[in-house]
Amino acid sequence: MADDYVWFEGLPFPVIGYNAEVIKEVCTKFVIKDEDTVMVAYPKSGTNWLIEILCLVHSKGDTKWIQSVPIWERSPCLETDVGYKWLNEREGPRLLMSHLPIHLFPKSLFTSKAKVLYIMRNPKDVLVSGYYFWSMTTLSKKTESLEQYFKWFIQGNVPYGSWFEHIRGWMSMRHRENFLLLSYEELKKDPRSTIEKICQFLGKKLNPEELDSVLTNSSFHVMKQNKMSNYKMLPETLIRNHFSLTRKGKCSVFPYERHVSVAVVLPAGTWGKLIQCWRGGWFWRW
Repeated sequence: MADDYVWFEGLPFPVIGYNAEVIKEVCTKFVIKDEDTVMVAYPKSGTNWLIEILCLVHSKGDTKWIQSVPIWERSPCLETDVGYKWLNEREGPRLLMSHLPIHLFPKSLFTSKAKVLYIMRNPKDVLVSGYYFWSMTTLSKKTESLEQYFKWFIQGNVPYGSWFEHIRGWMSMRHRENFLLLSYEELKKDPRSTIEKICQFLGKKLNPEELDSVLTNSSFHVMKQNKMSNYKMLPETLIRNHFSLTRKGKCSVFPYERHVSVAVVLPAGTWGKLIQCWRGGWFWRW
């Protein structure tokens, strides 16, 4: 199993593009600057959608940047080998992304004025989206079935570990002025209002035409067609057949029973507890 992931501090990370020594250096030495914008999420929670919105807000709706520079260069992933290198070389305000749980995040964040945006998503959709994503790439251990992946997900034996712990950890930041909590569901339901909230949080003033451009060009349909945002430019060594980052772009369209056999053996009440936690907003009480 050790060969299927890169392990650091008891957490599994993808095997390609990650190195335990680099992750350690990120956690202990990377300096978050006051002018940085930091986007954090558990994998498959709307990361790239939010990055696209942030890029468009930054450019006031101008599409040149998102159509000419790959999304992983516009907002590098902090804990990856190349992302860490790029971010260390950049000067001025930086847009960076991370999936790290809060206890592994660079401590400099907690004394900085950097703007932090955290997006969360219904765990049912995170589960199924994660299953298809990791199955279509060579980045980590390949699961044989969704039933198997479900067990791994509940146990935290998937890239970046436990969804529960990730959410619970970052919720401790929710009362800070420089922290904005978002959900995939609210962004899907009312993108205009959510983008306006993001602009206000970042101190960005967009006119109606600029806001319309952000809305249009961050839509699921447009992102799916943009080769700089849909990850179709990834080398074939990293992806398997029929890979698509923007696979569905919908909320709660994955009823558990449609994907996972009811015969799968899990601890009593596990799935119900997971959904109850989400619907009941359990993380707000931690």
